[in-house]
Amino acid sequence: MKVSDYIIKFFEEKEVGIIFGYVGGMITHLVDSIHLNKNVQFVQTYHEQSSSIAAEGYALETQNIGVAISTSGPGATNMITGIADAYFDSIPVFYITGQVNTYEYKDEKPIRQLGFQETDIVNIVKPIVKYSVLIKDEKNIRYELEKAYYIATSGRPGPVLLDIPMNIQRAEVDIENLKGFNPKELKINEQVTISLLEEAVDLIKNAKRPMILCGGGVFKDESKRALNEFSESNRIPVVTSLKGKGLCDEESELYFGMIGSYGNRNSNISIANCDLLIALGTRLDTRQTGANYKEFVKAGKIIHVDIDEDELEYNRISNRLELHMDVKDFLIYLNKKEGLNNKNSDWIDYLNKIKEKYNQDAEIQKNIENKSPYELIDYLNASSKEGDIFCVDIGQNQMWTAQKLKMKKNQKFMTSGGLAPMGYALPASVGVAFANENQTVYSISGDGGFHMAIQSLMLISQYNLSVKVIVMNNKSLGMITQFQELYFEKRLIGTVEEGGYLVPNLEDLAKAYNINYYLLDNEMILDEDLRRKILEERNCLIEYRITGETKVYPKLEFDKAI
Repeated sequence: MKVSDYIIKFFEEKEVGIIFGYVGGMITHLVDSIHLNKNVQFVQTYHEQSSSIAAEGYALETQNIGVAISTSGPGATNMITGIADAYFDSIPVFYITGQVNTYEYKDEKPIRQLGFQETDIVNIVKPIVKYSVLIKDEKNIRYELEKAYYIATSGRPGPVLLDIPMNIQRAEVDIENLKGFNPKELKINEQVTISLLEEAVDLIKNAKRPMILCGGGVFKDESKRALNEFSESNRIPVVTSLKGKGLCDEESELYFGMIGSYGNRNSNISIANCDLLIALGTRLDTRQTGANYKEFVKAGKIIHVDIDEDELEYNRISNRLELHMDVKDFLIYLNKKEGLNNKNSDWIDYLNKIKEKYNQDAEIQKNIENKSPYELIDYLNASSKEGDIFCVDIGQNQMWTAQKLKMKKNQKFMTSGGLAPMGYALPASVGVAFANENQTVYSISGDGGFHMAIQSLMLISQYNLSVKVIVMNNKSLGMITQFQELYFEKRLIGTVEEGGYLVPNLEDLAKAYNINYYLLDNEMILDEDLRRKILEERNCLIEYRITGETKVYPKLEFDKAI
């Protein structure tokens, strides 16, 4: 069998139905093999960065591995943003890059390049993948595919990359004689002991003000179900990180919002007053704790559960019981215990009083003059339906949405946390839409992030994907203008028109990409006929025009306690 055919057959057996990429000389064999396989589809994404991020969206929605491919040189380097994003946000994506023929590869020669578009992508991406390797012998193809897949999907998930020379792709192999991979070759760290688990149980039993912090590590369906069961049966309130938004039941009376530098004020006050924080699948980074991290849960104890031992070992916060294990397994263990903690009525009454006084609506009313961005999120709260999926970009649009969007049953919230690249939402929504054709996907961007990823509009119209693209257009890079106003005496360089930043005509762009266009502002969204038209569309581009200065509020200032 031809190696490229074997590779695609491997992904078919892993139930990967879509492979994203941009065709180029060094992957023509792979693309042709995809075409010849009836169960796998190649989607040309018009930019390699779009393919690498679309594969993330596909992986998140299917809870399987995502796959993206590119040619050598610039094709490979263009995928780096998506690769890094998958690494920092723990998303299992399998990246394959084409490489020049082995006989054109420079190997250890002290020259910059031998073959045309030759680039050592394996070493370039090593800091941002779980595994990367150049395949020099076609007989190793089964071993390396199986090994990379295992590494990507086991433990803390993440991206892997195989660099495959063109002559290896076109080589013939006897599949019956290919060596396989045995997971026992890799050292498996010992998991947490029963004594530590029972210590956690005792802490939960004795807590008077317990709280759960749900992070991105709870993204699997089994983990989400176990989390909600644990919270409800023990009457323990829940807050989330940005990456944890939508992973717990936000319609529950026990849900108290998102914490962090841009979190809801009532949530930050609540977590500051708990005596036990059960932190699940979250690394407790500075965006959650604030830069003054020594004040985070200062008077309480933290049970910190994470699949990544290094995140536990190298965390700056000291008052933690560290449990190196899968969040799902931890919650299943707790759910077998009856009556762990159900004496929290006074604590919940207190949290409700805090929520009544310092909820997001109250904060906006008191502190925000230009409420237009938040009014759009109110519109989405009223218009969206159960099961809708939100892919949100980076910048003010991300925080407005995270602070104000109220997730309904089975809705999902996807955004980038660790790397946070502008231009994330559009290609991610494409990946999600290919994975789930029956649900409406909302791609929410600012004007800046949208402009970086406009080529994905072609895919939405080309494949009639169920994606409604919302661009919150304030004709500025609003998050940075807020920063410039705070610390640079309002010198708005590169962020507004006077500073050299322009926004294209979005209506003309929609026409060029053959997608229906709607214009909204904070008055037009009250038009019921217009709202109904937009709801009936399978896909469209909605420009929401925002005039005047905009702010995200609350926003934690540097070195202040959360």
